[in-house]
Formats: sequence, structure tokens, C-alpha cells
Amino acid sequence: MNNEKKGTIYAILAFTFWGLVPIYFKLVSNVDPFEILIHRILWSILFLSLLLFTGKSFESFILILKDSKKLKILFISALLVSVNWLTFIWAIANNKIVEASLGYYINPLISVFLGYIFFNERMTKQQIIAIILAFLAIMYQVYSFGNGNLPIISLILAFSFAFYGLVRKKIQVESISGLLIETLLISPFALIYLAYLIKTNQNAFTIPLDSTSWLLILAGLITIIPLIWFNLATAKISMMKLGFLQYIGPSLSFLLAVVVYNEPLNLNKLITFIMIWVALVIFSVRFKKISVTQ
Repeated sequence: MNNEKKGTIYAILAFTFWGLVPIYFKLVSNVDPFEILIHRILWSILFLSLLLFTGKSFESFILILKDSKKLKILFISALLVSVNWLTFIWAIANNKIVEASLGYYINPLISVFLGYIFFNERMTKQQIIAIILAFLAIMYQVYSFGNGNLPIISLILAFSFAFYGLVRKKIQVESISGLLIETLLISPFALIYLAYLIKTNQNAFTIPLDSTSWLLILAGLITIIPLIWFNLATAKISMMKLGFLQYIGPSLSFLLAVVVYNEPLNLNKLITFIMIWVALVIFSVRFKKISVTQ
């Protein structure tokens, strides 16, 4: 199996996982989003360390630690993904899965644009039209609010994850090593806030472990499994293809929100989603033609 096919499989696995992950965050919606973020970081370090020392990533881990330039770039990517995680957790806890899904519908078009700017990936006329249509969808959402407010949650999710993918593709480090260093770089902030929660008796995580505490431990695996797949995919396929495949995630989340969790879907949101879906069709039809000829 060549790298292109491997990358495609990794991307499909990652985005399918992320599409279903609101189920997990609904289970811990009673926990403060910042505490969930803390446990995502700290338990990710534990699980990634186990993978590092039982696998073949230790040498690359040491090499990255010796490269100050890569460490600075990974700190930036760590901040980007942390903003994305926190925003997503807050959105799920506050019954805004539909709005979160909109962000991940917008994100692939930003990824396509970033691929064109930073990696000279060819952009077709259809892809340009798709980006313009997605932009118009956002403008319509602003208009529909009536008071000029932007869909902030959607835009934060879209831009933070698009730029995270850009940074990780640009730096090209081994997946597990890169993820571990990212989480280690932001762990001091997590530990400080955890100490504050414990001191003020606001922590949901308790010993002996109750059901909520076990779920918070799982936050590490929920975090690292799709991110490992995603980072493996970014190294093997183009930003454009990665962006296209990402529509798997928000489509699944959208269905969960409307069908399972009965989130309201008013006419204005539906029009916005339809415009995004049309942009997807315009993008994907051309993309399929390209991939058949390869």
C-alpha cells in the first residue's frame, strides 16, 4: 500500500472518530470545560509516553528535544490545538454541536486555501468557487443574526484546526513524538490550574475513582488516537485532500446533534449548512476527477 492510500485511510479513521466524539463529551458535560482540557493534556502525556517507550519513536523524540526551532513551532501548534479542544468541549457542553459542526465544515476550505498559499497546491476554478460560496455562507450567518455578530465558535474551531494542520505539515515530525512534546509544552499550565481546582475543592476528578473520574482518564485516549491518525495523514496526503476528507467529521456530528440530541435547527442555520454542502459538492466533484486520472 502506497503512502497516498495509507494517508487516506488514516484521515478517514481520524475524521470518523471526531465525528462521533460528541457522544463522549456529552457524558462529561457536567464537568467544567477547563478541567476536561486539563485531563486531555495530562492523560495524553501518560498514554503517549507508554507508546513512545514501547515503540520506535524514542530516537526521534530526543532529536526534536535538541532542536530549539522545532520546539518553538510545536509550542505554537500546541496552543492552537488547545484553543480548538477547549472551544469544542465548551460547545458540546452548551448544546452547540450544530454550531461546532459548522466550524468543521468551514475548516476544510481554509485548509485548501492554506495548501495553495504555503505549499503551492494547485487550486481549480471549482475549488475557488467553493471557497467563495463558503465565505458567502458565513456572511449569511452574520446577516441572519441581525445584529452583526459573527458565528464565533464556528470560526475559532475552523481557523485554529486549519492552522494546526498547516503547522504540523510544515514541521514534518514523527507523529507520537510530536504529540507528546506538544502536550508536555502546555502541561505546566494544566498542572497549575489543576492545583487551583484541588485547592478550591472544585475538581470533578476524585480518588477513589467514580464514573466521572474514569471518563476523564479516557480523555487521554479520546484525544491521542484520532490525533495520531490525523498527523500520520498530514505527512502523506495533500492539504486539499485532507480538507476534503474532513467533511466526514462534521457530517456525523451534525446528524448526532439533530437526530440524537434534538438540537434546534432553524431555517437560517439550515440555509447556511446547505450553502456549505453545495460548496462541498462543487469541490468534491472536481476532486474525484483528479484522483481518477492519477
